Amino acid sequence: MATKIFVNLPVRDLQKSIAFFTKLGYTFNPQFTDETATCMIISDTIYAMLLTHEKFKGFIPTTEIADAKKQTEVLICLSQESRDAVDTLVNKALEAGATEPRPAQDYGFMYGRAYQDLDGHIWEIMWLDASA
Repeated sequence: MATKIFVNLPVRDLQKSIAFFTKLGYTFNPQFTDETATCMIISDTIYAMLLTHEKFKGFIPTTEIADAKKQTEVLICLSQESRDAVDTLVNKALEAGATEPRPAQDYGFMYGRAYQDLDGHIWEIMWLDASA
């Protein structure tokens, strides 16, 4: 069985986050969704658990939730099939209310852009020509 990853992210407004990521084409597993959390399906092996601050705090009782708009706690990097797919996804994010924290990075064999979601989490979207 392939290892799966579940990235847990605190969000200020769960419904707004669901609407935002829906605009990017993601779907959610209703089996793991309630008023405090949702399971966003990124691929067959990658999931993002979007948790209200109260729910997230239950997993970290001895520390505080970082304000991702002020501090970077993690960079989430997802690959795409092409340069155009990178641009398409980031442009959708920007249209849905995200911001772009830095210019595109083009190394010829690798191309990437990034967006900050509604809560400030940075999602790096990249394409890599493995043959190069």
